[in-house]
Amino acid sequence: MRAPLSWLRELVDIPADQDVDEVAGRLVRAGLEIEDIETVGEVTGPLVVGQVVEFHDEPQSNGKTIRWCQVNVGEAHGGVRGIVCGASNFAVNDFVVAALPGTILPGGFEIAARKTYGHVSDGMLCSSRELGLGEESDGIITLDAAAEIGSDALSALGGGETVFDLAVTPDRGYCFSLRGIARELAISYETALKDPAAKSLPESLQADRAVIDDTTAADHLLVLEVEGLDASAPSPEWMRQRLTHLGMRPISLIVDITNYVML
Repeated sequence: MRAPLSWLRELVDIPADQDVDEVAGRLVRAGLEIEDIETVGEVTGPLVVGQVVEFHDEPQSNGKTIRWCQVNVGEAHGGVRGIVCGASNFAVNDFVVAALPGTILPGGFEIAARKTYGHVSDGMLCSSRELGLGEESDGIITLDAAAEIGSDALSALGGGETVFDLAVTPDRGYCFSLRGIARELAISYETALKDPAAKSLPESLQADRAVIDDTTAADHLLVLEVEGLDASAPSPEWMRQRLTHLGMRPISLIVDITNYVML
């Protein structure tokens, strides 16, 4: 079971002076075995939020089409820069993740200005896989419109996240959820668990009745009707980040919501 530290901090008031090793020690003393502590998306250097100002599609002799892009990365980072990109899943005014010269990506890959396809590409527009944040590589990352040009993209993406990989024994099955792990931490720190599922419900609810023919297969059935949901819409970036940190691949809005609520 994978448990991101930032998520645990949302559920438990972990003292600010507690570093990763101290939190790990609390988990171990609670009887949870830690197999690994991973930092997701370790990137150094100027990885910033950029906005696509314009681009031109340029077919190549090898059959590939590249985009020669002008990307605004903020005045502090040189303003508008020309960057060659092989992806096509973005439009003008989209917010993207730009690795500028001097950035070192996971695996030790250093970004530098280089001549390619007849242009000097002054950086790289990144996909999730290139940042070690997921397996998707069909296109680059596009960010929410609330992103600030020139700001640290790693923070916006949830990169640099510490994730505990726990070996959960059969007698601690409740720790196959973030709430269960957080409960153990709350006990250890002698603080309250901020349980998002602890909501007061009315004494009586109006609901349709369903008949269960085989109660050995399921003795309860809960059906929830959701209205106003566009199933074709992409999952919100924060949810995609969390699923990725938990080792799950974001697929679609309905599937992602289903997986998320089981965490």
